[in-house]
Amino acid sequence: MRVLGIETSCDETAAAIVERDDQGHGRILSNVVLSQIADHAPYGGVVPEIAARAHVEVLDRLIGQALQEAHITLDDVDAVAATAGPGLVGGLIVGLMTGKAIAMAAQKPFYAINHLEGHALTPRLTDRIDFPYLLLLVSGGHTQMVLVKGLGDYERLGTTIDDALGEAFDKTAKLLGLPYPGGPEVEKAAVLGDPDRFTLPRPLKGEERLDFSFSGLKTAVRQLATTLEPLSQTDINDICAAFQTAVADTLDDRVSRSLRRFRQSFPDVEEPALVVAGGVAANKVLRDGLQELCSENGFRFVAPPLALCTDNAAMIAWAGAERASDQAPADSLDIAPRSRWPLDMQSTPLIGAGRRGAKA
Repeated sequence: MRVLGIETSCDETAAAIVERDDQGHGRILSNVVLSQIADHAPYGGVVPEIAARAHVEVLDRLIGQALQEAHITLDDVDAVAATAGPGLVGGLIVGLMTGKAIAMAAQKPFYAINHLEGHALTPRLTDRIDFPYLLLLVSGGHTQMVLVKGLGDYERLGTTIDDALGEAFDKTAKLLGLPYPGGPEVEKAAVLGDPDRFTLPRPLKGEERLDFSFSGLKTAVRQLATTLEPLSQTDINDICAAFQTAVADTLDDRVSRSLRRFRQSFPDVEEPALVVAGGVAANKVLRDGLQELCSENGFRFVAPPLALCTDNAAMIAWAGAERASDQAPADSLDIAPRSRWPLDMQSTPLIGAGRRGAKA
């Protein structure tokens, strides 16, 4: 089975062709991603209107390129899958309408994919991992701990009650005058800094609940930076190092409790696995810390290649292939984009300051 995948939920325009055989093994035939970082950098963040227009301008070309790199034509595609949410609604409309149009014109089944499910299922493409497993999704828009029990069967153990972790990295960078995107810049500055010079809070550390919180940490960084103004480069490096260390300690606490919860829920799983996905998974310090935590607790650590941790269309195509192979019915072409689309439809959304992160 070959599936054309389309991803336009934020500031990457992507198209891919993924193949799935009868044994459930996957192969990426092409995976084309065009970043819009240069378009949004002057504004210090993603501008939805600019993102949507950029998707319109390049998506057709990228789909053609994906087909060409896979050495196939549209006639060789068995299904079309496109991200329907969550994300920026303008961008979602572009990809969803394009996918529907191709499916209708080529008379192919169409699958509207939850972007978070794409991340959740990626390790089954890259590492052939079996259900169930634990997923830590850390990106600019999402920070969640999820039990992946089966295709379409997800249980949210914890979520951010305010900022997503990637958002906290980007806002910290902006406070310190570092370029966009901020996450990699904070990581580079932290390498040169002294993590012990400043003490920053570890939000929710020690609490039994498995949720995350990063707004207070971001506020502490702002207060510290204001106190030190004007900031020297040494100050910036030390603040970044202290911030990254605080994040690593927080994740260690939150994730270790989630590992124990998984053991309680699935005591018969011989080789439990923690999957880490999302752009923040590219941070080497956080990645190494989670890998060490898994080793200490008898868990297999799985992190897809960095190109598949960030937004891409291969994960969308794979999610469509999984659904099609499971004989799930194709979606109606009347389906609408959803800016909010929880992966776990049963969990109660958190209210208050954490509404945005909780519903994503």
